[in-house]
Amino acid sequence: MKTLKVGVIGCGSIARRRHLIEYEANPNVEIVAVCDIVYERAEEMAAKYNAKAFTDYKALLAIEGLDAVSVCLPNNLHAPVSIDALNAGYHVLCEKPMAVSKEEAEKMIQAAEENGKKMMIAHNQRFVSSHQKAKKLIESGEVGKIYSFKTTFGHPGPENWSIDGRGSWFFDKEKAFIGALGDLGVHKSDLIRYLLGDIVEVGAFVETNAKENTEVDDNAVCIVKTEDGVIGTLTASWAYTSGGDNSTVIYGENATLRLEEDPVYSLVVQYSNGEIVNYELDKIQTNEEDGQTNTHVIDHFVNSVIHDTEPLINGEEGMKSLEVILAALESNETKRIISINRKVEVI
Repeated sequence: MKTLKVGVIGCGSIARRRHLIEYEANPNVEIVAVCDIVYERAEEMAAKYNAKAFTDYKALLAIEGLDAVSVCLPNNLHAPVSIDALNAGYHVLCEKPMAVSKEEAEKMIQAAEENGKKMMIAHNQRFVSSHQKAKKLIESGEVGKIYSFKTTFGHPGPENWSIDGRGSWFFDKEKAFIGALGDLGVHKSDLIRYLLGDIVEVGAFVETNAKENTEVDDNAVCIVKTEDGVIGTLTASWAYTSGGDNSTVIYGENATLRLEEDPVYSLVVQYSNGEIVNYELDKIQTNEEDGQTNTHVIDHFVNSVIHDTEPLINGEEGMKSLEVILAALESNETKRIISINRKVEVI
């Protein structure tokens, strides 16, 4: 089997805790280059993974023998750097949210198609064991008709995780464009789409009330409706100061599914007849030191390249999940329910 030679652009926390670790663990991958505008960070990672260090991503893209790159940069750079990498002839794994606008996302998709390269967006919620089990239960009909749901992703904020702490680009609106909604909420829009189908209408309250000296959102509550008429709430927050919440509850005709809500059982199924089934599955990934389990994102991307298969979260999927978040911002600004399909306001 061919060894995939990869480069990682951006040597911050997501690269260090996810991409580089998981690439190194994959026997079919060789990390050949890393890049960061902070030379010391690039040098540190290059030494650790026996790779070549760069401070200019275009210089990295110019080296010979490279097959694929991970784009682990501030949100405003996702699209331009991914497009440059695709045009240079490389497969791309891009961090979420894939872009800061639908137009940027469309250009990324076009670049991947024109160059015949794979592009995957690094959403990891679809690979979580409890989420995959829930999808099987729903698709089998065991849960019955789905009525409603609530999904939440919240933690104390990126200052506790980012390599730059409170001075991180996460809080710089020009670089981040969006706060908790883009950091956490887009993961949940992708999960709900995976479990229950596309989201077609969004209403939202989006606030900045927990973090000082920033214009990006840190609290958002959205009401969303799927194309099948299922309604529910999606919450994203950087204000959960005493811990985190990455749970989802799905209310169905025959059962309620509680995902990542119980500290022991990743999935709890409460049937309408009173029966309760507890599933002790692989834990969901967290930002804590003991939560650094394999996200399976890297392995899936590598397999899609080596075996020439379509990634589960390709550009189209990434864009659809992004559109939900963009609609939430528009809803908050206009104080209206936003239709994603028709692109018109619903009064």
